[in-house]
Amino acid sequence: MSSEAAIIRHSTPRRGTHVLETSNELPLSVQSVFDFFANAENLERITPPELAFRILTPTPIDIREGVLIDYRLRLFGVPFGWRTRISLWEPPVRFVDEQLRGPYRSWVHTHTFEAAGESTLMTDRVAYSLPGHPVTHIVLPLVRHQLDRIFRYRARVIREILRPAPP
Repeated sequence: MSSEAAIIRHSTPRRGTHVLETSNELPLSVQSVFDFFANAENLERITPPELAFRILTPTPIDIREGVLIDYRLRLFGVPFGWRTRISLWEPPVRFVDEQLRGPYRSWVHTHTFEAAGESTLMTDRVAYSLPGHPVTHIVLPLVRHQLDRIFRYRARVIREILRPAPP
């Protein structure tokens, strides 16, 4: 896999639940990449500016299983709050954040980090469902497009931030 582009896949394994998976290879150790994600303040750095993402929970946040994090952002121009809970915390291998309050009916985001030679393969798997199930088929393409944009931006910025210093 090239370290220059994230791979994004969509699927619908269960009626009403959709899955977005991205993979991104980064030229750093698993521990270095995990440490970047263990700092919640980095979320603002890797979120597209048009989403006006802000962490409301006082920082620094001691990330661990059970921690709640509140955010404020805009999606399609509409401001809203989002609360997540870290439901699994296994440094430096993986962690899971789940939406408790936000725009989705459900959102479970699994982050995994595995060694790939001298690099790290970082994978995001988001299982989500939309509110208003009868209109899901209408808004789903728009949501998928927006998620693609967000995760492509995220992959690009992460590669820029985590680029190893020249020797």
